Amino acid sequence: MRGKKAPKRTVSPDPKYGSTAVGRFINYVMLDGKKATAQKVVYDALEKLEKKSEKPALEAFEEAIKNISPMLEVKSRRVGGANYQIPMQVRADRRQQLAFRWLIAATRAKKGKAMSDRLAEELLAATNNQGDAVKKKQDVQRMAEANRAFAHFAY
Repeated sequence: MRGKKAPKRTVSPDPKYGSTAVGRFINYVMLDGKKATAQKVVYDALEKLEKKSEKPALEAFEEAIKNISPMLEVKSRRVGGANYQIPMQVRADRRQQLAFRWLIAATRAKKGKAMSDRLAEELLAATNNQGDAVKKKQDVQRMAEANRAFAHFAY
């Protein structure tokens, strides 16, 4: 590796809930640098989630992210001319990153409603261990379980 490793940036907490997780999620939702729009979408979705789930918004959000976060994933590794899918544990920061990414992808895949409505529905489904983002997590975990025989190739 050349040069220095890039320093980790600290994400400022969001103004409404004071949570760094929500602040980071807003940054993931943001398109073309329009942070105010992303904040409005996320806050509207969290309000709708709070009404539907009858839990505090932040608690429901964290539970949904926990349900989407994968514990294992597979990484490709070349060993002796063959590529193996090796199951690896997922670091905490990557776990959150993948959960956000899958949640937003599942939300954007749906059409016909406002983004805040779709996001609230997907978050509500995730709190109940349902929805497309949770399905994606289960697929990744299943793939890792299926390739458990190659775990001894892990670095």
